[in-house]
Amino acid sequence: MKHRRILLIGGTGFIGRAIAARLAARGATVTVPTRRAARAGQLPTLPTAQVVEANVNDPAALARLVAGQDAVINLVGILHSRRGEPYGPDFARAHVDLPRAIAAAMKAEAARAGRPLRLLHMSALGADSAGPSMYQRSKGDGEAALRGEVAGSALALTIFRPSVVFGPEDSFLNLFAKLAAKAPVLPIGGADARFQPVFVGDVADAFVNALDDPATYGRAYELCGPKTYSLRELVAFAARASGHPRCVIGLPAVAARMQALALEFAPGGPLMSRDNLDSMKTDNVAPAGWQPAPELGLASLTPVEAAADWLPGTGRLGKLDDYRRAGQR
Repeated sequence: MKHRRILLIGGTGFIGRAIAARLAARGATVTVPTRRAARAGQLPTLPTAQVVEANVNDPAALARLVAGQDAVINLVGILHSRRGEPYGPDFARAHVDLPRAIAAAMKAEAARAGRPLRLLHMSALGADSAGPSMYQRSKGDGEAALRGEVAGSALALTIFRPSVVFGPEDSFLNLFAKLAAKAPVLPIGGADARFQPVFVGDVADAFVNALDDPATYGRAYELCGPKTYSLRELVAFAARASGHPRCVIGLPAVAARMQALALEFAPGGPLMSRDNLDSMKTDNVAPAGWQPAPELGLASLTPVEAAADWLPGTGRLGKLDDYRRAGQR
């Protein structure tokens, strides 16, 4: 690999872990900062991965992390924030301020070292500074902030805009499967919203394959799966595949808003928010005629139906989780 020393910001999430594993398999040295090393899971077992405790929102700490790196991959993203206009302070900090700070730190390092650096950034499908949700507006402004900071510099930027990402450790299909195990009926808001879910392994491959390819410099890529589904269909599939088929009821707009407001204050953190509903006012699907770019190396895309192999209570991975839980009782 040309870029062998890589700083993976946001690398402790399930997408980050998939990318780190692929980078390590190619012999890259991966540094993963986190505020709490205990959250790193199995990352320390990767032969070339190093987990360090650091606050990436501190400019001095960020500068130290960037020093000596060949590339930075930024995966930081949150789904919920306090309210605000055009978006809340949590979205501003994670989606706008941090990407700008990363680019600024990299520019300083590139000037100090006298060499170009590589920056890969995960945005989101539907990112739009004029979008209907705070999430979409902050993601759109984050892209604009990055482009403004990178312009005229020695940074080679590539932006990825994935649809909702699914995989064995996701908080999307797994959430619906868990809800189906507890509730006889599943009432949901935004039932007719359309999504084009993309598999975490395909996202990880796109990032890693783009890293050294100059053809991807300065580009932005949508990352989507091979099929489009309504939210109703995805919820019903997760319930059915996990062994708990359920009736999915689409809520009218007012009831959906009330449900989202209640779920914002769910124990353990929001399960849904009014802003999530606002995001679903626009379909989360690829533009007409979209095909995965050949330079990303995604010859075949994984369909959502593959999740039947790992959803709770089904498949090899699901059954293994059940056995583990049973042994702990």
